[in-house]
Amino acid sequence: MFMSASEIKQAALQLFAQHGYEGTALAEIASRVGIKKPSIYAHFASKDELFLTVFKEVVDEHILHSQELLTRIGHLSIEEKLYRILYDACSYYVHSKEKISFLKRCMLFPPDALKTELRARFIQSEAPMSAMLRTIFTEAIEHGIIKEENVEDLLASYYCLLDGNFIQIFYYGLDSFERRLKNVWRIYWSGLIQKE
Repeated sequence: MFMSASEIKQAALQLFAQHGYEGTALAEIASRVGIKKPSIYAHFASKDELFLTVFKEVVDEHILHSQELLTRIGHLSIEEKLYRILYDACSYYVHSKEKISFLKRCMLFPPDALKTELRARFIQSEAPMSAMLRTIFTEAIEHGIIKEENVEDLLASYYCLLDGNFIQIFYYGLDSFERRLKNVWRIYWSGLIQKE
């Protein structure tokens, strides 16, 4: 029975997300798709190549999702844009748990041999979102909507807010997600805006 590379990658994603790089054997991936381990080598030269391929595809999908969002929110106010980006990222987290779990493992517990490459690729993948956020923050400062702050500090604060919301979802689930996010956003935004 012939298995496609996409089926191998899907099985690999599931197992890497659950058990991490070290906890997942190629034999286990092969078994999941009903093939023998050597058959994987017809598609991927090594476990590292398979892992990096899955990582790239997950990151690329997330980048595409972010770019599509940016197109949809171009007409909104500064506050609405920043909130929608935050809300969308949290929603993506909720609806793509397997992919997000995989990315979290990659970034928090990367395989030693791939640590440098994974971090470099992740930072590169963040570049489009960072560029867009810098533009929004710069525009907001120029128009007197928010206080004048270092744009890189604003970017860092926004990513901390985003990462903190991921932790909130992880610990407290979806039941209180919307309410918590609205309240956190209200406090964050009130700290940014230019007081009259």
